[in-house]
Amino acid sequence: MRRPAERGSWDLLARLIAGEHWQSVAACRTAEPDLFFPVSASENSLPQVAEAKEICGRCMARGRCLKFAIETRQQYGIWGGLTEEERYPLVRAELHRPLAR
Repeated sequence: MRRPAERGSWDLLARLIAGEHWQSVAACRTAEPDLFFPVSASENSLPQVAEAKEICGRCMARGRCLKFAIETRQQYGIWGGLTEEERYPLVRAELHRPLAR
């Protein structure tokens, strides 16, 4: 069972991830930014992509990051553990989704 102070910390962390400050808890915040923007999709970039995805894989803000990338139509880079090619079908689906009332 968590102590009350720990529960409060987790509650704050959950609010940060859900809100606009999710970047402050992202696993990539201390990584080299260029790692998430490979120069090309060639075979030479595969180790770089794998390293970036490994960081994303342990990130608590991964879902919010991916949502941000889709909502803002990020064309380049690895966001939420997905490359631009992997995000493309999600962006297309978002474009064709009816607006909520």
